[in-house]
Amino acid sequence: MANEVTTDPYADKKSGYYALGLLTVVYCFNFIDRQLLAILQESIKGELLLSDSQLGLLTGFAFAVVYVTAGIPIARWADHSNRRNVVALSLFVWSGMTAISGAAQNYLQLFLARIGVGIGEAGGSPPSHSIISDIFPPRSRASALGFYSMGVNVGILFGFLLGGWLNEFFGWRVAFLVVGAPGILLAVIVRITLSEPIRGLVDNRQVSDEVTPVGQVLALLWSRQSFRHLAIASGLNAFAAYSIANWSASFFIRTHQMSTGELGTWLAMILGAGGAVGVLGGGLLADRLAPRDKRWHVWLPAVAGLIALPFMIAAFLVEGTFIALVCLVIPGVMANVYLGNAIAMSHGIVGLRMRAMSSAVLFFILNTIGLGAGPWSVGILSDLLEPSHGVESLRYAMLYIIPAVSLWSVFHFYMSSKSLREDLHNAPN
Repeated sequence: MANEVTTDPYADKKSGYYALGLLTVVYCFNFIDRQLLAILQESIKGELLLSDSQLGLLTGFAFAVVYVTAGIPIARWADHSNRRNVVALSLFVWSGMTAISGAAQNYLQLFLARIGVGIGEAGGSPPSHSIISDIFPPRSRASALGFYSMGVNVGILFGFLLGGWLNEFFGWRVAFLVVGAPGILLAVIVRITLSEPIRGLVDNRQVSDEVTPVGQVLALLWSRQSFRHLAIASGLNAFAAYSIANWSASFFIRTHQMSTGELGTWLAMILGAGGAVGVLGGGLLADRLAPRDKRWHVWLPAVAGLIALPFMIAAFLVEGTFIALVCLVIPGVMANVYLGNAIAMSHGIVGLRMRAMSSAVLFFILNTIGLGAGPWSVGILSDLLEPSHGVESLRYAMLYIIPAVSLWSVFHFYMSSKSLREDLHNAPN
């Protein structure tokens, strides 16, 4: 195939760790750009006169539709071409569109700019997942993907932190520009310094040069019961996580009267640093337990969801600001325990030239349910409850929806474990 390398650029472990670190930084930028809107949305709402439904559409459904639709053709491109180039181009696009968001003069312009961000970000994760799985062997793959997935939470950390303080001192328009512009330079660094790995080398599997039809990949994934339940579980988990990440700032501003600077710092630590601990720890612990039973890759997220549930409910109900923030710590840590494990298991049950596509399909389901339905559903219910609950409508919208969906995800993680070992054993080349 074109653009395939013939000598191993990752024979030296340091090269592998550099690639993992660089791709993780790229993923951080992905979520800084994505999460920035959550801390800025109250200021944007006031200037552009928007409703909660419009905000939920902007941060959730509209972005998700473009993100998941573009993700599958981009992933197919990545499975049969140079994945490094796909990542670099995607980063350039989404960073540029983030910077442009600051120039929006009305809802439609901001809406279109966020669509541009979604198109760019659709090409970030699936090719990166595939690169990482071709650098790190199965015994350490969930840990490597868990480390990469920390980019979600480090991005959330800096998105809240930078966005909160930049908005407080300079306004939301400057925040978009300052956060978006550095990603353009990072795209050049990726293009120049990142090497394309050899497919299948660390698995001791012979990669086929045949172009696998999309329908065949979809049919394989659909035939795996473990994947069906894993994808649904991941989507429901993401529904809860995205709803909390996208609406917590508005909730604490409205209900607890916090400023964006102070709140951004708190949420950066809780959802950013705390979530990073959860996603990395989830991968490391699952890899440690997997030699005993590979089902720990899905059992662990189920346990994490059950632990988080009572703290999540308390965070929405308690009156004290400090106590509410402290209660949010446990859900913040547990929210992304599933992510590295879900990606690793999705790669484990498919062929070598199907990995980017399997990530794209997983993320299609995950983001349609999670990012698409989550924030928008909360926004719609908040608007419906506003006549009876006033400023507290958002509190009750989050309370009524998020814990129930989180518990639902636990059920599907458990069901995925029923056939996981068999599906991993029957993976094609």
